[in-house]
Amino acid sequence: MKPVVQILLAVLFSATTTTVLAQKPKPSPGGHSTQKFKPPKLTSTLGIRSDSATVEVEEALQLINLPLKITDDKKNLYSISSYQVMYKRKGVTEDEETGKVSPASSNVAQLFRETPLPAIWKKVLTEQLRSGEELYFFDIIAKDAQGRYMFAPELRIKVK
Repeated sequence: MKPVVQILLAVLFSATTTTVLAQKPKPSPGGHSTQKFKPPKLTSTLGIRSDSATVEVEEALQLINLPLKITDDKKNLYSISSYQVMYKRKGVTEDEETGKVSPASSNVAQLFRETPLPAIWKKVLTEQLRSGEELYFFDIIAKDAQGRYMFAPELRIKVK
């Protein structure tokens, strides 16, 4: 019985030792540490509007034809990888039993990879955009000259 216990302990000890030795981290080549990238403060603009803005219907119709631009503090321009637009439009719903009409809103959103907006979106917005509605640009992903991706701030245009 004693030799069996000694053999089991020897096997357990050797298995533990090889596991511990296998977990040693490899030193970095040359001893250089990598420098962390600190993304710059970005700004999303549509025409002259950035962040959140409340505009008249006429100005909103002009803004939808302009490209979305991403810049940093030094006015460097970034390319846009993708972004989403949500159009919050006003409407009405009718209660089928009473016939009573009540105000409601609906949202339409889509992911885009090019700016400005596609022709179909421009057409729909030109025909339907009115006071009290909203355009919301979000999930904006910008790409710098070195190929690094980063999020840009969202942009909300409210129509008064």
